[in-house]
Amino acid sequence: MSSQQSAVRSYVDFYATGIRTQILTQFQYRVAMYMYTLGMVTEPVIYLVVWRTIARQHGGSINGVGAGQIAAYYIVWTLVRTFNVVFTPFGWEERIREGQFSSQLLRPLHPVHYDMAWFAGHKVPWLVMYAPIAVALSLVFHPTLDPRAIEVVVFIVAIWGAYVIRSLNHFVLGMLTLLTTRATSIFQIWFLSELLLSGRLVPLTFMPHWAQSIANWFPFKWTFYFPIEALVGSMSTHTLLTGLLWQCFWALVGSVLVWRSFRLAVKHYSAVGN
Repeated sequence: MSSQQSAVRSYVDFYATGIRTQILTQFQYRVAMYMYTLGMVTEPVIYLVVWRTIARQHGGSINGVGAGQIAAYYIVWTLVRTFNVVFTPFGWEERIREGQFSSQLLRPLHPVHYDMAWFAGHKVPWLVMYAPIAVALSLVFHPTLDPRAIEVVVFIVAIWGAYVIRSLNHFVLGMLTLLTTRATSIFQIWFLSELLLSGRLVPLTFMPHWAQSIANWFPFKWTFYFPIEALVGSMSTHTLLTGLLWQCFWALVGSVLVWRSFRLAVKHYSAVGN
């Protein structure tokens, strides 16, 4: 076996072990995890009720999107949001203050891998907990959802692609904590931009064309709107595959930025903690 094959196998074993460990760990705290999952449903339900009400006041649809499609969008939104939970850049302040980052530097793999494996392991328990919630929401709001086989496949790939992109982006943001004491302001601007340009707060089809054009130049669209629309919308096969290519592009950009920002941040790092 070549050294490259050995390295790939080591990464696969690492992720498999990390994911399996977190699955077992999270199922030990089922009540807490379920309450957390329920809490995450509050945001999309509010959006859903608001936009369904607006649609009914405008003849049953908004920009050609009916109430059933709006319901489907936000019910799928809850699942995509669950997969988009990653380590927050705000948490880097505690890592540095408590000296946790120092110990991470002593580990054999890049710190980003530990976070990605750890949160990837949360997805299976969250998915199990989410299933009855999705059924309940469907019974209440009657979504219009009839995806093709290719849409289901692309959706499954896309939600993991969204997770990778968002994990890498947040790691890069976290590195700013080692470079400036004003990182929190940057984080807030970033998350506000994500809220407006990702389809999280408002489906991009409801926004003016100039706003949709701006969204095309940022990774946010490919972490929320694209996975949702891959399952809910009526995208052509070409559009679906193009969307996956865009996710690959942003994952590559994020990987390069993680490598560069980590090297730069470590040069400025001074160990602190108890």
